[in-house]
Amino acid sequence: MRLSDVFLSLGEQDFGKLMTTVSMGRLRTYQMYERLKARAHLHKLNSETLRKATPRLWARLPEGDEDYAKDLAQSVLVSNLDLIEAVLNLLKIPNEGGFFAKDLDPKQYLVEGWQQRVFDEFRSRFPEPVLLFYINHLGWEVGKAEEVFKPEA
Repeated sequence: MRLSDVFLSLGEQDFGKLMTTVSMGRLRTYQMYERLKARAHLHKLNSETLRKATPRLWARLPEGDEDYAKDLAQSVLVSNLDLIEAVLNLLKIPNEGGFFAKDLDPKQYLVEGWQQRVFDEFRSRFPEPVLLFYINHLGWEVGKAEEVFKPEA
């Protein structure tokens, strides 16, 4: 599974909701603002221009440019560290504010059924597109998931 597949699995409407969670302040804090601005081909980056550019950003995902997908993913992830920290704490994965410890292999903490357990725990607390994105991103990054997770109703 590619990271662009994780985005595409959300569908265009939920991808748009995901992009509304991107925080310009967090992008600046983590020195990702200029990178996203360049990747998005925007002269000016703010919440409004990002929202307007979302259809163009979506249209580029099927091309399979994984560097582009990684930059989009990092922008979403740093903007949603509260969700990441909550998920990692639930899974008992040692972290520092949502970031893995340097030499940690978190794969050992992803026991069978972890995705559904995380989804059930946080579905009412966080926006579903962000939660599904992170569950699938974590599976992609750590577990080397081969398929996109789709929750049971």
